[in-house]
Amino acid sequence: MVQETVVVIVGAGPAGLATAACLNRLNVPNIVLERENCCASLWKKRSYDRLKLHLAKGFCQLPYMSFPSDAPTFIPKSGFIQYLDNYVSTFNVYPLYHWNVEAASFDGVVAKWRVVAKNLFSNEAEEYVAKFLVVATGENSEGFIPKVPGLESFRGEAMHSSQYENGKRFCNKDCLVVGCGNSGMEIAYDLSNSGARTSIVARSPVHVLSKEMVHLGMFLLKFIPCNLVDNIVRMLGKFRYGDLADYGLQRPTKGPFYLKRTTGRSPVIDVGTVDKIKIGDIQVFPSITKFQGDNVEFTNGEIKQLDAIVFATGYKSTARKWLQDGADLFNEDGKPKRGFPDHWKGKNGLYCAGFSRAGLFGISNDAENIAKDIDITLNRNCQVYEC
Repeated sequence: MVQETVVVIVGAGPAGLATAACLNRLNVPNIVLERENCCASLWKKRSYDRLKLHLAKGFCQLPYMSFPSDAPTFIPKSGFIQYLDNYVSTFNVYPLYHWNVEAASFDGVVAKWRVVAKNLFSNEAEEYVAKFLVVATGENSEGFIPKVPGLESFRGEAMHSSQYENGKRFCNKDCLVVGCGNSGMEIAYDLSNSGARTSIVARSPVHVLSKEMVHLGMFLLKFIPCNLVDNIVRMLGKFRYGDLADYGLQRPTKGPFYLKRTTGRSPVIDVGTVDKIKIGDIQVFPSITKFQGDNVEFTNGEIKQLDAIVFATGYKSTARKWLQDGADLFNEDGKPKRGFPDHWKGKNGLYCAGFSRAGLFGISNDAENIAKDIDITLNRNCQVYEC
């Protein structure tokens, strides 16, 4: 079967939902294709229980809908999921679930995109034809686990952070978290609180700040240059946490907001992990050299026996697995070739949402920019042909 529409959106995460909502407000017909059985599956099915938004709610809302005034400043997972469900119903977004996009290519003859999707239940294939294609599968499509020598010999439980729910079943077990970003540090904290003997691998330098420091920095960025904001929050971070190099955590030479803008790497917002590291409840190790059975060897020569490993090592884009055209917009890793703020638009009606490395704030900007650009293009063409 072939279905025609104006816009096909691939992905029903926050980026896809926001783009569809913006298009709906402009009365632009669109279809949202989602391979999972729900919207926002990363939040609903692949995030740990204690997760909260790391930025204040004012920086995390989607277009045209604020959080309730009585909502907490930092929204918990359950609150954000409820917000997304309300958002979908408010703006009449109806994703088609269980449809996995297998290929998308631009047909130059008719100047439209052809998207082939397969129903994961019936195995039925369907083709969608649209003037515009929005890739909204985002930066976090698929969990990434690095190749480590000997990992296949490990007999304990190894998982990506997207599979971690809570630490209850790891009580009295030796657990290692690989990665010291926000997810890794918070999962290590959760494991320790659950009675696990917890260690964490800190492979890269990292800024550690409190939520209040980040909130202050986001506010100050509206008025003063990034380098001055970085100096202020670095000073506050050093005053609050001291020299963390003594505990195995190195600070980057560049400032936290500079790094966020240029590399997408966020500062770690401490939930109590640092205090646990300082008193020895959580051990910090350098990079892993190899696994040998249930033993892991680190670059400093230490060897530790483990029961479980959580890889908080990030995600990767899957866009180039199915997007056959669009080399002008995406590189081979499925990430935009151009940086913010010119990352969201390609040629021939191709767009991407959720790839700005600026979180939910960036998603909102992407969705509004894409919807406005599509609306302008449609109106311009209509005027040319005197519709």
